[in-house]
Amino acid sequence: MATAGKVIRCRAAVAWAAGKPLSVEEVEVAPPKAQEVRVKIVATGICCTDDHVLGGYFPNAEFPVIPGHEGAGIVESIGEGVTSVKPGDKVIPLCLPQCGQCCFCLNPDSNYCMKSHLYESQNLMPDKTSRFTCKGKRIHHFLWISTFAEYTVMPEYAVAKIEAAAPLDKVCLLACGFPTGYGAAINTAKVKPGSTCAVFGLGGVGLSVVMGCKAAGASRIIGVDINKDKFAKAKELGATDCVNPKDFTKPIHEVLMEMTGLGVDYSFEAIGLADTLTAALASCNMNTGVCVMAGELASGSMVSFDPLLLLSGRTWRGTLLGGWKMRDSIPKLVSSYLEKKFNSDLLITHTLPIAEVNKGFELLRAGKSIRSVLLF
Repeated sequence: MATAGKVIRCRAAVAWAAGKPLSVEEVEVAPPKAQEVRVKIVATGICCTDDHVLGGYFPNAEFPVIPGHEGAGIVESIGEGVTSVKPGDKVIPLCLPQCGQCCFCLNPDSNYCMKSHLYESQNLMPDKTSRFTCKGKRIHHFLWISTFAEYTVMPEYAVAKIEAAAPLDKVCLLACGFPTGYGAAINTAKVKPGSTCAVFGLGGVGLSVVMGCKAAGASRIIGVDINKDKFAKAKELGATDCVNPKDFTKPIHEVLMEMTGLGVDYSFEAIGLADTLTAALASCNMNTGVCVMAGELASGSMVSFDPLLLLSGRTWRGTLLGGWKMRDSIPKLVSSYLEKKFNSDLLITHTLPIAEVNKGFELLRAGKSIRSVLLF
C-alpha cells in the first residue's frame, strides 16, 4: 500500500488518565519494525476489561494509553520477516498471543503463552518502544494491540489471518468476549449432555457461556443476574430459567440448591466480583460440581471462601480466553461462524462510530448493552 513505511496520522480513542473519559484524538502511528504488523482496524467491541483500564483497575496498565482488544481489520503493511500475513489480509488481533515457541505454546493442554501480559508487560512493544504518539507525547499500547486506534501495530504472533468472507463488524467479537464464554463451557468445564448449569452474569461473556452450555447439550441452564432486562435475551440464547438474587431473602446459592436438589453440575462466574465468585462455587453440587471463573476481577481483589467447599470434591477452575490457543483457534472459530454453527451476532446490541466511544461505555455501565461495536 502507498502508506507502507510511512507514519500514518489517524483517529484513536486515548485514555490520558485513570477515571477520565476517552478523548478521540489524531495520533501518529509509526511503521512496523521487523516481525511486526500494522493493521487498519475496521471494527472493535467494547469489553468490560477496557472499562477496567479506564478505571485504573487493570494490572500494570500505564497512561496515556489507547485501549481496545476486541477488534478486526485489514493488514496495511508488514515488517521484515513477517510470513503469516500480507497486506490486504483480513485479520483479528490477539489479546492473548501465541508465540509458538514457549513451553506453554508447545503444551497441547495449555492456551497460555509466555508473551502474555500476565508474564510480560505489553504497555510497549517487545523492543520497549511505542508506535503511537499524540501531541508530541508517547502513548502506551494495550495488550500490544490497542484496537481503539484506526491503525495499530502488533507483533506477528499477536495477529491471526481469517477468511476473506468474514464481516469484520461482526467477527470482532470473536477476539475476546464470545470465545471466553463459549470456550469456558466447551473447553474448560467440558459440559456434558443432560447436565445442569448456572451462569452468573448475563453480559456478553455470560450469554456466550449460555450458548456454549446449550451447544454442549445441557438440559437446564439457569441465568443469574440482577438486571431482569437481560432475561429475554438469555432465554433466546438457551437459558431455561432466569433468577434475580434481589427477589430472594436467602443467599442465591441456597436458591439454586433448592431449584436443583443438590446443586448444579457446572457454574460459571462471568461478572468479575468476589461475592458472586464464591456464590457460584457454593452453587455446585458438593462432590462433582465444577465452577469456572470467566469474569475478570479488578486488580488487587481478594476472595475469601470456606475450604470445605473444595475438600468435599468440588473443582474450581479459571479460564483464559476460554481455553483456546488463539492464533490456531480464531481462524477456525471464524470459519464456524461463517458456517452458521453459532450466531454471535445476537450479542451485538449497539453499533456506534468511534466518535461516540464514551456513549458506548455509558451503555455498558448502565447495563443497557450487551456488546457495542465501534466503527472507524
